[in-house]
Amino acid sequence: QVQLVESGGGLVQPGGSLRLSCTASGNIFSINVMGWYRRAPGKERELVAIISSDRSTKYADSVKGRFTISRDNAKNTAYLEMNSLKPEDTAVYYCNALVVLTTQKMANYWGQGTQVTVSS
Repeated sequence: QVQLVESGGGLVQPGGSLRLSCTASGNIFSINVMGWYRRAPGKERELVAIISSDRSTKYADSVKGRFTISRDNAKNTAYLEMNSLKPEDTAVYYCNALVVLTTQKMANYWGQGTQVTVSS
């Protein structure tokens, strides 16, 4: 069993910054891809950013230049540095990880979500 625990959400004014963290624990051989998704009120869940084990990254166009995803493989942790936040960034942010459990088995896991609210 693998658990993902997120932290770092909260209320911030427009133009402010937040840093989200996601730590995976459990029966982990390695982690292939870690990522952040978000769901705003009344909208579908969308990709924010993903990072592979080789640290290659992909971002949604709406966050490019403002958000930075990184990871610490030794700690099984991914981070999302969010700068120049806008009200439209308000959403529940979910961590996702594609975990290698054994040499022949991978599984996809989600965190419980952390609320980010950008408002004056």
